[in-house]
Amino acid sequence: MTEAGTYNRSRAIFWIFFTVFFVLTCDQVLKFYIKTNFHLGEDVDVIGDWFKLHFVENPGMAFGILPFGGKTGKIILTVFRLLASGVIIYYLRNLIKEKAHTGLIILVSLILAGALGNIIDSIFYGRIFSSSEFGHVATFLPKEGGYAPLMMGKVVDMLYFPLFSFDIPEWVPFKGGDRFHFFNPVFNIADAAISVGVFTIILFRRALFSNEENLDIDEPGVEDVIEEEGIDNPREPKESADQSSDSETNPEASTNSGSEEKKED
Repeated sequence: MTEAGTYNRSRAIFWIFFTVFFVLTCDQVLKFYIKTNFHLGEDVDVIGDWFKLHFVENPGMAFGILPFGGKTGKIILTVFRLLASGVIIYYLRNLIKEKAHTGLIILVSLILAGALGNIIDSIFYGRIFSSSEFGHVATFLPKEGGYAPLMMGKVVDMLYFPLFSFDIPEWVPFKGGDRFHFFNPVFNIADAAISVGVFTIILFRRALFSNEENLDIDEPGVEDVIEEEGIDNPREPKESADQSSDSETNPEASTNSGSEEKKED
């Protein structure tokens, strides 16, 4: 492997560990604070009325959707999260081998960090915390034990952005007269990391899946790839801007100079 290849690999590995560590730390510190200082359903205004810390717990997936009922459903959901994390780790390994775009590696690492953050809640929180109730704040490592066995913990959510709300007109079927709130779901930092990673990859997929930034011109076959993909070859001298502009603005001058050279011959 070339020196450039080694550098890119080291940089990619650094960004993976840094991203996962940073997101997990922020996610778990905030969850620990909420769990040990808020009773269930408590909220605090952070910025006006549109950003609140609102403590809820859910047994389901991101943003409290798709709840899985019962012990079996909870175990299936946790196992699914573990398998998904394993797939993401394997995919990151392949991205490093392919010298993928650094931005893509960071975004996939965000998704991995988010999945791991909620896995920690599901596996361990039932054992290390007492139950959170309305009007009752949970304790860390209670003497009587946690509120649930391993893999049966609830995910802690707290980020709430009720940006605006309005009354739905009475004539609207089924929902007429109800109050509509946007954005209604309550989520956590792990959920946000997953969403940012997924949607940014979708929006910028064309740029992210081009590994132009990591191409090593000295490796065999790279010049063929550059030619096929239409990427600028750093070894080919580029025409200066002055020469290009002169030839475009004054084509007669270039023609006259060519004819004068012929006469001299």
